[in-house]
Amino acid sequence: MDIVDVVALGESMIALRPSRPGRLADVPSFDRGVGGAESNVVCALAAAGHTARWVGRVGADGFGDHLVGTIGSYGVDVSRVRRDPHRPTGVYFRTAGDRSGDAHEVAYYRAGSAACAMSVDTVGLDAVRAGRVLHLTGITAALSADCLHLLRELTAPRPGRPLVSFDVNHRPRLWTDGDGPRILRELARGADLVFVGEDEAAEVWGLDGVHAVRAAIPEPEVLVVKQGAHGATLFDGERVLHVPAPRVDVVAAVGAGDAFAAGFLSATLRGLPARDRLRHGHLTAAAALTVPGDLAVPPARDHADRLAALDDTAWGRLRLGPGWTQSPAAPEEVRTP
Repeated sequence: MDIVDVVALGESMIALRPSRPGRLADVPSFDRGVGGAESNVVCALAAAGHTARWVGRVGADGFGDHLVGTIGSYGVDVSRVRRDPHRPTGVYFRTAGDRSGDAHEVAYYRAGSAACAMSVDTVGLDAVRAGRVLHLTGITAALSADCLHLLRELTAPRPGRPLVSFDVNHRPRLWTDGDGPRILRELARGADLVFVGEDEAAEVWGLDGVHAVRAAIPEPEVLVVKQGAHGATLFDGERVLHVPAPRVDVVAAVGAGDAFAAGFLSATLRGLPARDRLRHGHLTAAAALTVPGDLAVPPARDHADRLAALDDTAWGRLRLGPGWTQSPAAPEEVRTP
């Protein structure tokens, strides 16, 4: 089994978005794309030059073909994706309520999907563990009892396991039995690296502030608490570091969390220091925020490295807008006031 930089396991779905602004009830047609927290991460990592594998399960249908083909086109290894002849590929519809806000309509059609049948017996654990990093999210745990058992197996202590990265990714609609907060905390405490939003931790666990989050999840060596436009705080052993986010001219407020995880993981794989890991997370999130849709190509590595190396004053002036990832300009010229 070839060892890759990152393996991600989870459900990817067909994303259908209105071809023009409006309510789902009113728009006449939709554009097809792909969406899935875990596959978003490995697509961004592959585009950034890392070897990446997505492990999942799709229907033996045209939508499944499109998912596998699209994710594979980013350079992601999709050879371990399984086809289910009895269950369909999941689908969701989403429309932004305004250009830059979080208001939107979402309609999921994922109950009984092929991904719900992922289990320790159906995914091939050797392929899942054959990475330097294994990236998981709380979404998978909510899909079915088999999926939860699978995540418990993958986050359990095991000699020689890869670095386990876990994004809490709380989805209230998926947790219908009230067990979500307890299970998500359990899985987070079994990981080596955890991503969670400060507002998310308040919603799920009633925690107030980044230090309360760390107190509730003390086990992971690294904890990243994302704070939206205010930045992110890193707990790494005994070290605590806050790095502000650059200002961003938002096109669509989707996909930023997955992109942040991808940027942070990329910098981690490269052995970069803590400040640069957070800055690369912010830059990759900005790449997602300045394009429509969930998937965004990250900035070229040398471009991102130049921006991440700015001094604190220049970083504080940084403002990123649509097209910034392709900018040939010097760092101080990239949309700074």
